[in-house]
Amino acid sequence: MDDLLVRPVDPASLPAATGDYTHGTVVTGARRTLFVSGQVPWGGPGPLPDDFDSQCRLTWRNVLAVLAEAGMGVRNLAKVTTYLSDRRYREANNRIRQEVLGDHRPALTIVITGIYAEEWLLEIEAIAVEG
Repeated sequence: MDDLLVRPVDPASLPAATGDYTHGTVVTGARRTLFVSGQVPWGGPGPLPDDFDSQCRLTWRNVLAVLAEAGMGVRNLAKVTTYLSDRRYREANNRIRQEVLGDHRPALTIVITGIYAEEWLLEIEAIAVEG
């Protein structure tokens, strides 16, 4: 992974990116690319949680499981797309994402939309790279 560089791109000509993302991501030295399908709050012990925080943490757990199975982790993430069922979840989503990603800032998109199953409050897909 020493040759892999996932570098943020934040042009001075654009307003500063607010939050834990970057306007773009340059990846150099990548040998493998992992496309993580949309992960949902499915597969935890017990019934589907009905609160956003629990669903979000479960969804991130699933994303991290896919990364781990491919021998990757959070630092390999180059792009994350989050689909929220309602804009009222923005702040909680941002807070939990920051907990998961720490100081890593991939390119990021958040879309407010209908989710496949009405009981799911979010879905997360990602692109990760490995050097």
